[in-house]
Amino acid sequence: MRSEEKIMEGDKKPSALSDVGAWAMNVISSVGIIMANKQLMSPNGYAFSFATTLTGFHFAVTALVGMVSNATGYSSSKHVPLWELLWFSIVANTSITGMNLSLMLNSVGFYQISKLSMIPVVCLMEWILHNKRYSREVKLSVVVVVIGVGVCTVTDVKVNAKGFLCACIAVLSTSLQQISIGSLQKKYSIGSFELLSKTAPIQALSLLLLGPFIDYYLTGKSIAKYKMSSGATIFIILSCSLAVFCNVSQYLCIGRFSAVSFQVLGHMKTVCVLTLGWLLFDSQLTFKNIMGMIIAVIGMIIYSWAMEIEKQSNTKITPHSKNSLTEEELRLLQEGVEKTAAKDIELGESKG
Repeated sequence: MRSEEKIMEGDKKPSALSDVGAWAMNVISSVGIIMANKQLMSPNGYAFSFATTLTGFHFAVTALVGMVSNATGYSSSKHVPLWELLWFSIVANTSITGMNLSLMLNSVGFYQISKLSMIPVVCLMEWILHNKRYSREVKLSVVVVVIGVGVCTVTDVKVNAKGFLCACIAVLSTSLQQISIGSLQKKYSIGSFELLSKTAPIQALSLLLLGPFIDYYLTGKSIAKYKMSSGATIFIILSCSLAVFCNVSQYLCIGRFSAVSFQVLGHMKTVCVLTLGWLLFDSQLTFKNIMGMIIAVIGMIIYSWAMEIEKQSNTKITPHSKNSLTEEELRLLQEGVEKTAAKDIELGESKG
């Protein structure tokens, strides 16, 4: 029994380490890409204000990495119907475009509120699509996280009809995209990187074709007239490199956990961005920001504790049901053995 327990503990440790590694990769790459893009896109930096086209570059580099990985045999390629890949890419691109439009048409405060609303929307959609239910502790932790991040980030809240519509489309499409990542991985037993390498080329092609027009509508500037410098080129390459890790880790995290977990713990990135902005870019960090960050971190701790309770309760229920089934099977087997033994005795007597 002790040897079995050691083996089980050994199996759990690499899994826990890989879970932490996936989260760490996502947080570090996401915060890194935000900092790189801030320097690349800000007027004080290189003023490359073409966000949608830049996202197209991100997916193009990710697709290239996927192709090289498949060609060298590092990763395998499983079949996923083309219509599912196209549908997913449309949803994902709608999410990117919707978020950019929402940020342009709404105030930063309302944009942050729309991002916060993704958590309850994902919960609702998972309940509708997959009949998933959440415990009271999980719901409480989600509320605490939303309040904390809201206090951190929400300032002035201004909204108009166009902005509200774009925000709704962005929230719904982003929530659906994140749920779809997990469901596609389970449906086709496909790894996170394999799925990403299949969807990235479609997203890259569509965003590179449509991106310049969307960016022109958003900013009034044409990418064809942008004067590319060596510094801007370096930061674009850095942004694309970080995007590969960010995309891969997003698929890894949602595949391993859930869209809700990704949203809740993903708000740790907001706390990190605010802190790094204060340390590196002389951004103001008010008492309100600090209190919000503390509340958000408390909410994340409560969420982790609530998920652990759910896991333990599920573990307790599962072995019990398995034992009941095994006892039933043993009883049937025992009856079968007794009947067989009785027949053998009868046969032995008749032979004698």
